[in-house]
Amino acid sequence: MEIDNLWKADKWEPEKLIALYKRAGAKYFFGLANHHDNFDAYDSKHHAWNSVKVGPKKDIVGTWARIVREHGLRFGVSNHSAHAWHWFQTAYDYDPEGPLAGRRYDAFRLTKADGKGEWWEGLDPQELYAGRSLVMPDGITTIAEANRWHNDNDRVWNEAPPAQNPAFVERWFMRCKDLIDKYRPDVLYFDNTELPLGQAGLDIAAHYYNSSLKWHGKLDVVLNAKKMTDAHRAGLVEDIERGVATGIRSDPWQTDTCIGSWHYERARYERQTYKTTLQVVQMLIDIVSKNGNLMLSVPVRGDGTIDEDEAAFLEGLVKWMPANGEAIFGTRPWEIYGEGPSVSGPVAAGQFGGARDVRSYTAQDIRFTKRGDTLYAFLMAWPGACASITSMASGKVGGTIQKVELLGHGANLEFKQDADALKVTLPLEKPGDLPCALKITGLKLT
Repeated sequence: MEIDNLWKADKWEPEKLIALYKRAGAKYFFGLANHHDNFDAYDSKHHAWNSVKVGPKKDIVGTWARIVREHGLRFGVSNHSAHAWHWFQTAYDYDPEGPLAGRRYDAFRLTKADGKGEWWEGLDPQELYAGRSLVMPDGITTIAEANRWHNDNDRVWNEAPPAQNPAFVERWFMRCKDLIDKYRPDVLYFDNTELPLGQAGLDIAAHYYNSSLKWHGKLDVVLNAKKMTDAHRAGLVEDIERGVATGIRSDPWQTDTCIGSWHYERARYERQTYKTTLQVVQMLIDIVSKNGNLMLSVPVRGDGTIDEDEAAFLEGLVKWMPANGEAIFGTRPWEIYGEGPSVSGPVAAGQFGGARDVRSYTAQDIRFTKRGDTLYAFLMAWPGACASITSMASGKVGGTIQKVELLGHGANLEFKQDADALKVTLPLEKPGDLPCALKITGLKLT
């Protein structure tokens, strides 16, 4: 509760950030509508704990939406608030030992009446903390006992919907409907396994799709969720958090990951633990070669700014995109997604690094994309004087190769196609430290 009030976003310059993200190649942008902490970062009609009334005193999502669309990008929102009812149950507990043993935490004790004369006067803490659904029973006297109880009840906490708290489900639905109706997002992301909160999730999905038909005269929105089963696969685009697909998927999908932690951590970033531009470019190429999209988070400080290392990372993308973007945007997978050591051997699929978003690549690793009769071959690491593409050896690929270029280089390259590989003579000067793409044109190559 107090953290919400401390957050001010007083140095936030969204116009500059969106302009930078667009230069770095962004085609769509997500604003965080709410997280597990149950705070709405928009002008919420059905939830008083929001960024217009508390903290920044600004409509964060509404500001993002306007500026993103002014820059010609698609606008998305991520909604995590279905987790709040179990996320905050610990706030109703107490220390089982120590000087405050047995004293309930604030969420258990505070009511709307307690706010008189405080900064939160008129607000109800029970609305923020999602109400009691499951509370640790009295009689637990040690930390060990408390940990055992929490572990035993973890399954109950994560079941949906919370039968003990139907009012939370109803309010969640109304808040999400308000978010959709007010900002008309092009993409709606749920941080949930499939859809959240049972029937409420199905109802909000129906409302979103039906709203698109009213807004656009057609279905022109995307709904993301995680860990898909066949029951809903046709109606949702699957998101793989902190991981990637292990091969080409027939349906579009998305990786969402971050260059560091999901939220800005001052101490951690003083040790500079960000992903590098090289790692992210390699990750982007691998994802696109498998029919995926990348949603990349750049954590923002509480005052609304990014730090110098984040800005330098983005400028690295800005330099790479003009030459290589044509092999990324609007492309589709080829017959295979790649070759080299990185495609051999079993790799477990799944969230959080089953198939990792960051991997090591060698000079033999190549990823493919295509557009029409044009084939692009990304060299994931610079191979030196010659690139050898075994998947394009004579007899392995149909059609006729007429021309090979290196994007950003200009001149045509010498090449030879034999029974072992397509062998391309590369420029003497290495074009930087990031992956580069060969543009291979001809007849019936794809």
